[in-house]
Order: sequence, then structure tokens, then C-alpha cells
Amino acid sequence: MVYQPLGVVLSIMPWNYPYWQALRFGVPTLTAGNATILKHASNVTGCGLAIAELFTDAGFPAHLFQTVVTGHAGVEALMARPEIRGVSLTGSTRVGVRVAELAARSLKKVVLELGGSDPFIVLEDADLEQAVRGAVTGRMLCTGQSCIAAKRFLVARPLAAEFAERFAAAMASLVVGDPLDPATQVGAVVNAAEVAHLEELVADAVRQGARVLTGGGRLDRPGSFFAPTVLADVTADMRVMREEVFGPIAPVMACDDEDQAVALANATEFGLGGSVWTRDLARGEAVARRLECGTVFVNSIVKSDPRMPFGGVKMSGLGRELGRFGLREFVNIKGLNIYPTDS
Repeated sequence: MVYQPLGVVLSIMPWNYPYWQALRFGVPTLTAGNATILKHASNVTGCGLAIAELFTDAGFPAHLFQTVVTGHAGVEALMARPEIRGVSLTGSTRVGVRVAELAARSLKKVVLELGGSDPFIVLEDADLEQAVRGAVTGRMLCTGQSCIAAKRFLVARPLAAEFAERFAAAMASLVVGDPLDPATQVGAVVNAAEVAHLEELVADAVRQGARVLTGGGRLDRPGSFFAPTVLADVTADMRVMREEVFGPIAPVMACDDEDQAVALANATEFGLGGSVWTRDLARGEAVARRLECGTVFVNSIVKSDPRMPFGGVKMSGLGRELGRFGLREFVNIKGLNIYPTDS
């Protein structure tokens, strides 16, 4: 078997981690022998152009990694070109479906890393202090604007009330402010429209009986700031449990037992990541194996690691980034069959 590059691969990347997202695609794709064109999000154009310059400065051949500045029509035109042999997208599920449809017209290989609504399961034997620390960090990645942020907190009933109270106190203590200030721990969300959307999600939960333990709305200051929020008495039919919440809202739901926690964790169209918190590592692994997602961590938040494959199932995407599996996504795995002559 030989692994041969496909050719030119188009990457369509999001704004929330503008360097890491592009590099974790670009490095393996170039390492496999391909050339790549990056179409970055329109609000981080400068980052996209800077990454292309970095590859040139590092000594890569000219134009092997290029950044294009274009809109939706330009992306569709690129995807129609026969020179483009593969497409990698990190973005929303809606956009992922559209990219897959366009790629299917000419059977181009796609890797789609899409939305997530990651469960954060706290079993009754968990180290509560460790779990609370992990909950704050896991929920507040990029002000909650991360596909792998912890988004649904499923806690064993004996611990649920205390976990929620401690979680709320820790979230309330976070310093919200200018990200250029070293003291700031939480920045703004992406725009005013997202602030309004987050307010709708909280209002929907409160109408159905949820309690706001901290936060719950926009902050009275210039900019698109939303208070770190913890909701208790959450039920599975609330929008904060059904949708991908891209902002600093943490819904906490009590679970009767391990089976219910797993069932609730899997009761979503998403399947990107998840985490399990327990002192019993064998039990943690057993629960992790039952979760319908691409990556699970026991006693740690979900992270993308260059050594490990990363990606999702269901509406969270297909294919893998990173690790040796990601390295081989955009190659032709060719079988060579060589026989000697009769003489």
C-alpha cells in the first residue's frame, strides 16, 4: 500500500480559533503532500493572510498554502473546479450540509467538523471540587463559543444541587472585560445578534421552570457581553438542552442514575465530544464507551490534541482531523500488486 496526495484541498475555517483551526488542517494536509487553499471566516481575514505568510516564511514552496478572500459565491465556484480534490470544513451543521451537497456533485472527499452539544456527566462518586473546576473551564472556552465546550451538565441527583451552587459561585467570580486586559477571564460574544439569541434561550428555559443561579442576561456595558450563566432545574425539552448553545450558558440537569445520564447525553442530533467525571476509572471508561460521540475524556475537559484523532458522528460531522487518521484523510490509499514474470 502507498499513500499518495490527492492534489489541492480547500479548507473553510471559522473565526473562533482563527490560527489553531487553520493550522490543524494545514499541517497534516501539507505533510501528506497536498497543496491547500484556505478560505477563512470573513471577520478574521487578517489571520488567514498571516498564516499564508507564515508558511512562506517557514520555507514551504511558494503558493503551496494560499489564502483566498471571497464570499459564498466564490466558495461555490472554487468547489466546482476539478483541481479541488477535497474539502475540509469546520463550522455549523447547516453550512456543513451545504458543503457536502456541493462536494457530492463531483464526488470530492470531505471532512466536516461541525457543531456540538457536548455532555458533561458527573457521577455520584466524582471529586466534586475537580468537577466544578472542569465545568467552569469546559463551559467557558472562548466565552462558551467553542464546538467542544461542555454544554449540557448531567449530574447525579445526590450531587446536583451542591454542584450547581458551587458552579454558579465559580462562574459569578469570573472577571468579564476587555480581552487585552491581563486580568480579564471572560470576553465578549461574537456580536449583538448572538447576545439577543442567548437571551431568548434563557427566557425559554425560565418560562418552563428553570432557575437562574447566576447571570442570565446581557451586561450593561459597551460591547456584546453576556454574563456567565448557570441554570438549575433544567429539563430535557428546553432549548438550552436541545440546541447548540454558543455562549456562556450552563444548564444543569439532575439524573437518577448512570443509565439515565447516558440516555440524555445521547438524546441529541450532535455527537462531537463528551466528558465523564468519576473516581472509578474503569467505570468512567465504561460510560465513555457508551457515549455517541467522537471524543470522550474522563476527569478532563474535551480538548483537541495533535496526537489523537478528532471529529464527530451524527450531525457533528464525518471524517477525522489530527493524528495519523487525520493525516490520511486526503490521500489516495493505493494498493500495489506486483508479480514476477514467469521467466
